[in-house]
Amino acid sequence: MWTPVGRGRWHGRALTVWAAAAAHRGLLEPRPTPTREAAAKSRTLDRLYSSADRKVTPEKIDLSRFSVENIRNFSIIAHVDHGKSTLADRLLELTGTIDKTKNNKQVLDKLQVERERGITVKAQTASLFYNCEGKQYLLNLIDTPGHVDFSYEVSRSLSACQGVLLVVDANEGIQAQTVANFFLAFEAQLSIIPVINKVDLKNADPERVEKQIEKVFDIPSDECIKISAKLGTNVERVLQAVIERIPPPKVHRKNPFKALVFDSTFDQYRGVIANVALFDGVVSKGDKIVSAHTKKTYEVNEVGVLNPNEQPAHKLYAGQVGYLIAGMKDVTEAQIGDTLYLHKQPVEPLPGFKSAKPMVFAGMYPIDQSEYNNLKSAVEKLTINDSSVTVHRDSSLALGAGWRLGFLGLLHMEVFNQRLEQEYNASVILTTPTVPYKAVLSSAKLIKEYREKEITIINPAQFPDKSKVTEYLEPVVLGTIITPDEYTGKVMMLCQARRAVQKNMMYIDQNRVMLKYLFPLNEIVVDFYDSLKSLSSGYARDKAHSVGKAICERLKDSLPRQLFEIAIQAAVGSKIIARETVKAYRKNVLAKCYGGDITRKMKLLKRQAEGKKKLRKIGNIEVPKDAFIKVLKTQCDK
Repeated sequence: MWTPVGRGRWHGRALTVWAAAAAHRGLLEPRPTPTREAAAKSRTLDRLYSSADRKVTPEKIDLSRFSVENIRNFSIIAHVDHGKSTLADRLLELTGTIDKTKNNKQVLDKLQVERERGITVKAQTASLFYNCEGKQYLLNLIDTPGHVDFSYEVSRSLSACQGVLLVVDANEGIQAQTVANFFLAFEAQLSIIPVINKVDLKNADPERVEKQIEKVFDIPSDECIKISAKLGTNVERVLQAVIERIPPPKVHRKNPFKALVFDSTFDQYRGVIANVALFDGVVSKGDKIVSAHTKKTYEVNEVGVLNPNEQPAHKLYAGQVGYLIAGMKDVTEAQIGDTLYLHKQPVEPLPGFKSAKPMVFAGMYPIDQSEYNNLKSAVEKLTINDSSVTVHRDSSLALGAGWRLGFLGLLHMEVFNQRLEQEYNASVILTTPTVPYKAVLSSAKLIKEYREKEITIINPAQFPDKSKVTEYLEPVVLGTIITPDEYTGKVMMLCQARRAVQKNMMYIDQNRVMLKYLFPLNEIVVDFYDSLKSLSSGYARDKAHSVGKAICERLKDSLPRQLFEIAIQAAVGSKIIARETVKAYRKNVLAKCYGGDITRKMKLLKRQAEGKKKLRKIGNIEVPKDAFIKVLKTQCDK
C-alpha cells in the first residue's frame, strides 16, 4: 500500500490504521495488483531503505466527492486557557482523524515553544471527515491562539471560515480576549456558536456564564452548548451544531481558479508551503499558477489537506481549505493575503488582510557579526510563518549591523526570539522594548529632510530635540479588564497610576465587572503585567530621572574599570538627568617615599594626575558585549 519516496521516519502502524479508515470511508482510490516486475522493484527499494529510515507517502485523497453543500469551514476562538486545543483534540478523535489515546494533548500545537509554554501561538489547520445522517462532510477546522499578542493569527484564520466556535470557561466566564475575538468574528459576519467548556469542574457555573453571554453578546442562552472537552462530554453535539448552524461556503467551482493565501511555512527542501482557501475553481498538480502580488508564474508540485499532517490530494476544489506547494524558493515570494490564479486566466484579486500594527519595537543584533547573514536568512524565513512582525534594517555603534523589529506585544517578542533559537539555532542580542512615538516638527529644515511634518519614531536614537518639535504624540490603546467586583477599587487605582482614562464600566453579572480604559501604550509595556517583567525605555519626563539613574547604575556595575575615570551620563535631549562615575585604577606613586620633602610627593601626584588627564583624551573604552546584555535586562541581578 505504501511507496518509499525519501528518507525520514513514519510509524507503520499509524499509517496502516489511517489507510484502513480512509479505505472504509471511500477516500482512497483502488490500486491495481502489482505485477511480478513491480513487486521485485519494490523489494529492491525495501533493501535500499531500512525500516527505521524510510519515509512513505499515503495514497492521494479524492476530494471531488465532497460537494460545496457538504463543506464547513470554522475556527475555534477563545480566551487563553479556556480549552480550545483540548476541544480540537476531541473533535479529531470523534471524526477518526487521530487514534483515541491518553497521549492526545494539544495535538495541533506543533511548535516546541507551544509545548514548553502551554499556549497556542500559531493557528493550525486540520481537515476532518465526518459522517452525519448518511452524508459525508468535510469539516475544515482552524485552531487559533487565545493571547492578545497573536490576534493577527485569529483575524487571518477567520478569512477562510464561515463560522466559529466561541469557547468560554464555565468557571472563569467571559474574559477580555473572549470579547475581542467575538467582535473579530462578528465584524467578519460569521456564524457564532457559543460553547461553554469545563462543566466538569467543581466550581463550574454554566448557568451564570450563559447569562453573561446573553448580556454581553446578545446570544440567546438556549444556543449555548455545555461540554467538557477534557472528558469528551457532549462534544458530539458540537459537530452536529457545526453542520446545522454554519453555512457552506459561497463559491463557484466552474469559475476560474482563485485562492487566498492565509498562512505559509518554509521548508528547506520544498520551499514555501502555502495554506490556501479556494474561493473559485479547481487546482491540481501540474497547473501553472500566477501570484497577483509578484506576477510570477509557478508550476504546482503538490496540493492536499492537513489531516492534521500533510495528506496529498489529486485536486483541491472551491470551498476547501488546504495546502499548495509550487516551488517558491525565495522567501519574499510568499505574501500572506496574496491571491493565486491560473496562468492566462486572471481574476480580480481578493482584498487580502490589513497590515498588522506593531505595538512594541526592539533592536535585534547577532552576538557575532560574522553570523549576520545566517541570522538574516533565519529572520526572513521565520517572518514568512509570522507575517505580523515588521523588519527594518538598523545599526548600532556598539552592537553593529542588525534590525529594528516590530511586534504585537512583549509575549510575541519573547516567542519570536525563542523560535529563532529553537528552530534556527540563532543566538541574538535583543534590546529593551520600546513603543513608537510621533513628533510634530517645527523646523523647516527637518520637515524638508523627512518630507512630512509629522514623523513616527521607532528608534530612541532618532528622537528629535525638543527645540525642533512642536509636540510629541504617544500611542494609546483601549483596554478591556474583566475582574471580580471585590478587586474593582484596586484595579481602578492601578489604571489611574498608569495615566489611564476610564471610558466604561459595566457589571456583566452579580460578581464581575467589565472596565474599559484608554491607556498610554508605554504604561502597559513597562510593567503592567508582572509576569512580563519589562522596563520602559522611558521618554516620559516625569519618570525619566529614575529610569536614567537605574540604567547608569547598571552600566556602572557592568563596565570594566580603566586607568582613567569614566563618566556615564543619561540625557533627555541636551539635558543631563543622571550621572554615575566608574572610578579609575590608581597606583600608589608614594609607596617608595619614606619621609622626605613634601614637594617630591606633590610632584609625583601631579605627574600622575596629568597622565590620567591625557589618557582621558586619547584612551579608548572597549565595552564587552555581555555588558550590553546586562544593561538591557529589565531588572538588574542583585
